[in-house]
Amino acid sequence: MKIMKRNILIILATGLAVALGSWFYLVRGNDTNVVQTAVITRGEIVKTVSATGSLNARNTVSVGAQVSGTIKKIHVDYNSVVAKGQLLAEIDPDMLRANLRQSEASVLSSSASLQEAQATLANAKRTMDRNAELFAKGYIAKSERDDSQTAYETAQARLQSARASLAQARADLEYKKINLDHARILSPIDGVIIDRAVDEGQTVNASQSAPTLFTIAEDLGRMKVETAIDEADIGLIRKGQAVEFTVDAHPEGSFDGFVSEVRLAATTTDNVVTYMVIIGVDNDKKNLMPGMTANVSVIIQKKKDILKIPSSALRFRPPQEYTGDRPKGTLLWTFEGGEFKPHQVKLGIYDGIFTEVSGDDLEEGMNVVTGMAGSDSGGGRAFGLGQRR
Repeated sequence: MKIMKRNILIILATGLAVALGSWFYLVRGNDTNVVQTAVITRGEIVKTVSATGSLNARNTVSVGAQVSGTIKKIHVDYNSVVAKGQLLAEIDPDMLRANLRQSEASVLSSSASLQEAQATLANAKRTMDRNAELFAKGYIAKSERDDSQTAYETAQARLQSARASLAQARADLEYKKINLDHARILSPIDGVIIDRAVDEGQTVNASQSAPTLFTIAEDLGRMKVETAIDEADIGLIRKGQAVEFTVDAHPEGSFDGFVSEVRLAATTTDNVVTYMVIIGVDNDKKNLMPGMTANVSVIIQKKKDILKIPSSALRFRPPQEYTGDRPKGTLLWTFEGGEFKPHQVKLGIYDGIFTEVSGDDLEEGMNVVTGMAGSDSGGGRAFGLGQRR
């Protein structure tokens, strides 16, 4: 039986165990007290940590636009199944194509400037070489030779600048080509469209940050529950532990999962410290949806075929006047032959309602006292005992 149903049945079973237990009447003077008991039973106890979380896809990708423009065509809608590389939408490419042609013209212009700079450099080289010979023969002044040297060096610098301008123009052209490619919005993964934030004709602005156009869940057959576990319980949580949870959309049953990750980062809200725990979920039937609230029970420990009692029996202590000196240790009490009798007990796991017990003189079917309530008040004289079912 699933844990969520089990908790309800445990509560009912506790009430039934008390109802079926013995009821004894203890008479002291003119006081009458009702001794309530419950039966030691054999069965199963499951210790759990409960929390509330949210269902999400294991991997969700937001697809944005890297260029600005008007949405020309949308090819998918909500719940569309898409493949990696599939066309999702198109941005009007006219402006991007115009920018591309402008960059192509800049490349041509920079190429021409480079050729001009190369020709200028070649001419400056010839002039410099000729003036060097004339200066060596004493036909020209040193200043004229120096001027030709300066002209040559300047032409070299202009050639380097022309080459840099051409490289910049080519890079800008490549950038404009990439922008034109980005007018086609493609799916980065295989998945399902779970949100669409744009319509045809809408203008998107990617000048500062990429606006989200679509949200894609990678695989809704494999999901996760993100739940915050209180710091008092986080020490009990381990990777791989089994988990059961319910969702309001399907109250008829529960779902299975496992702890896949315990994150170390703590979150403090109203002085309450919690840690995020990720629970892996198989959703083969696709009946779980992102955003659903999950009521989670992490199974910490499970024991079968053990003796167990309602935890209230461990809290009972008879009045000192009925027992005299009490043994030390953890005790359960029975009411036998008109007297309270203590039983040493060792405790095991508990689920908040039942507790595992063991002891040399404990056995299945034994009635243990869970409480004593007086029907009226009176004095404190010597008493006689009577009992009845």
